[in-house]
Amino acid sequence: QVQLVESGGGLVQAGGSLRLSCAASGSHFSINPMAWYRQAPGKQRELVAHITSGGTTTYVDSVKGRFTISRDNSKNTMYLQMNSLKPEDTAVYYCNDPRYASLPGSWGQGTQVTVSS
Repeated sequence: QVQLVESGGGLVQAGGSLRLSCAASGSHFSINPMAWYRQAPGKQRELVAHITSGGTTTYVDSVKGRFTISRDNSKNTMYLQMNSLKPEDTAVYYCNDPRYASLPGSWGQGTQVTVSS
């Protein structure tokens, strides 16, 4: 049973910053790819940032230059540093291993990010 716990969300003004954390349980975290996703009201869940076990990162175009994904394998934890936040970033943010994203039971509760204009 894999458990994912997201934290660090909150209410910020446009231009502000937040750092999200994802605490993961389970074996072999260090060799798992991981990703951050978000779901805004009325929209489908989208992949925001991805990191391989080797540390290679990719981002959706809308967050490039503003968000940074990272991981600390010794702590089984992944992070998303979010800078220069925009109202369009408002969403519930989730973490997951993208290999299991199609499994409904693989998702945690998410953490709400609200950016006011």
